Amino acid sequence: MPRLEKEVPGQPTAAALAADPHLHKFTLVHDREGYSPAAFARLRARRVAVLTYHKHPGPDWPVEEFQKYQVKQAHGQDVEMELVERGVCLSNGLWLREIRHRDGNGAQTAILTTNFRLALTAVAAGMFARWSQENFLKYMRQHYALDHLARHAVEPLPATTRVVNPAWRTLERQCRTLTTQRRRKLVEFGSLNLTAPIEPDKVETWLQKKAALQADLTRLDAQLKTIKDQRAQTEHHVPLSQVKPEERYTQLSTGSQDLVDTIKLVAYRAETAMAAAVRETLPEGRREEARRLIQSLYTSEADLVPDPTAGTLTVRVMHPANPLLARALESLCAELTQTQTEFPTTKLRLVFTLVSTEPGATQNPRDRGV
Repeated sequence: MPRLEKEVPGQPTAAALAADPHLHKFTLVHDREGYSPAAFARLRARRVAVLTYHKHPGPDWPVEEFQKYQVKQAHGQDVEMELVERGVCLSNGLWLREIRHRDGNGAQTAILTTNFRLALTAVAAGMFARWSQENFLKYMRQHYALDHLARHAVEPLPATTRVVNPAWRTLERQCRTLTTQRRRKLVEFGSLNLTAPIEPDKVETWLQKKAALQADLTRLDAQLKTIKDQRAQTEHHVPLSQVKPEERYTQLSTGSQDLVDTIKLVAYRAETAMAAAVRETLPEGRREEARRLIQSLYTSEADLVPDPTAGTLTVRVMHPANPLLARALESLCAELTQTQTEFPTTKLRLVFTLVSTEPGATQNPRDRGV
């Protein structure tokens, strides 16, 4: 928190905070795991607002209280949501805003916030935008080839860690196997009917099969009871120190995976920001193509033209065949250039441009032999 208070941009001044009791430095968005009335009060005292799910929302609110709103999501889409707001007092006497969302199936999601300045629709958009963080790993597996960087090294677990007892696991496995076998025998026993004419030989054969199946069921019942009794007398979980060395568990090393996950998160957030910039330049019916356009840009050819004298590194992107997409990319190139980003390990400032927008360039770069 001290680092956030120091580094989050756009925070109000101390004078502004003193003049407005409802003003906050910034809003911290988190899930139910961080739900704590005491923590909410401490953060409010530090002038930091919270936005989270209500862990104990209680009964549903009347349907007639909900109204439809147009909510602008974090990635730029406008969606219709049914929302309603009330004030709520927590167990420690702290008053918050409670906003509820009702989906198409009638399920209600309760959201709490100590930010009294944020619009109702912005509260809903900010809370549900967390899914972009929770789903980014799935997206990365589909669109980025970074998983191969993760090492599959293992490291020991602490000896005090409680794990599933291997002996209990073995008995559980045997119990499931016997239960499956018994179920199959029982189905076979029930389906074995005497459909042939009543003749001594056929009846005798049928009785022998029935008797054999009955014997199998009796044997399986006895074995299953013995295994269940042994399982009931065996501890389900034990400290790792009580497990034989050859049966002890290990865990995957988390160091390299944490690094890879960080790279994935940064890449995904950067792509989301670029897609939002492109979406604004596309017509209403084509805005869903923004992310696909960005993804195609990553795999397209480009020229790198360093100019040490000017201190620039020009990235000349190939001109797309679609004029609509070309205009969107041209706008994106201009916005990326304005960031004044330097290429890593150099002092060269990145300049992005389409080949066709350069002086003397033809409309189709293929005509120039690029």
